[in-house]
Amino acid sequence: MSNPRYKRLLLKLSGEVLMGSGQFGIDPETVSRVAEEVKQAKDAGYELCLVIGGGNIFRGIAGAARGLDRTTGDYMGMLATIMNALAMQNALEKLGVETRVQSAIPMDTVCEPYIRRRAVRHLEKGRIVIFAAGTGNPFFTTDSGAALRAAEMNCDALFKGTSVDGIYDADPKKVPDANRFDTVSYDTVLAENLKVMDASAVALCRENNIPIIVFNIREQGNLAHVLRGDGVATTVRSA
Repeated sequence: MSNPRYKRLLLKLSGEVLMGSGQFGIDPETVSRVAEEVKQAKDAGYELCLVIGGGNIFRGIAGAARGLDRTTGDYMGMLATIMNALAMQNALEKLGVETRVQSAIPMDTVCEPYIRRRAVRHLEKGRIVIFAAGTGNPFFTTDSGAALRAAEMNCDALFKGTSVDGIYDADPKKVPDANRFDTVSYDTVLAENLKVMDASAVALCRENNIPIIVFNIREQGNLAHVLRGDGVATTVRSA
C-alpha cells in the first residue's frame, strides 16, 4: 500500500549507482533495473521527478583537486548528469513510461530547458521529469539541485538513493559498530556534519519542511519497500 503521507516525490540518485558493479560509466542492466523500480513507484500512484548525480562519469571537485579549474570542472560534471539523465530517460521509455529531461543548461537539441511551469504540467500529466545539470551554476552539488527542484515542484519528500541504508553516526564502512538513525533532525545533521547531503541542501529542505529519506537503492526492490514504509531508511525531518 502506498504511503499516504506522500504524493509527489523527488528521487535523488547518486551517479555511482548507475555504474553497477563497474568502476566507471553507465551499466545498462543497472539503469534498466532502477528504471523498473521507478516505474513501479509511478504505477503505485506517485508523481515522480528525478535528479541523478554525475560521479560515475566526472566529479568537478575531484578534477579541481587534480589542478583543473573548479568552475570548468563543475560544468563538466553538469554535462555528466545530462548523460545519466538521457540514459535513464531511454530506459524508462523502453518500459512505456513517458519521461522528459529538463536541463538547467540550455541544450535544446537533446532535452528541454528547465521551465518550472512546464515541469509541473508534465508531472500533472503523469510524466516523469528528470532534472539535469544541477542548478546550472558551479560550486553547487546535485544535492543542492535536488533540494531546489523539490522545493520548486512542491514535493512532499526527497528520497535519496545511495549505497548505504541510512544515516549513521560514523562511516559504517570504517566503523563496524556505527549506529544508524531511524529519524534525525535537520539541525542534528547540520550540527554534527553527518554528510548525508551538503549543508546547503539540508538547510533548504529544512526551510521548506521537506523530509529527506535516505535508503539503499542498490538493494533490488528496496524503493518499493521504503515507499510502503516497511524498508530500512533514515528520515531527516524537524525535531
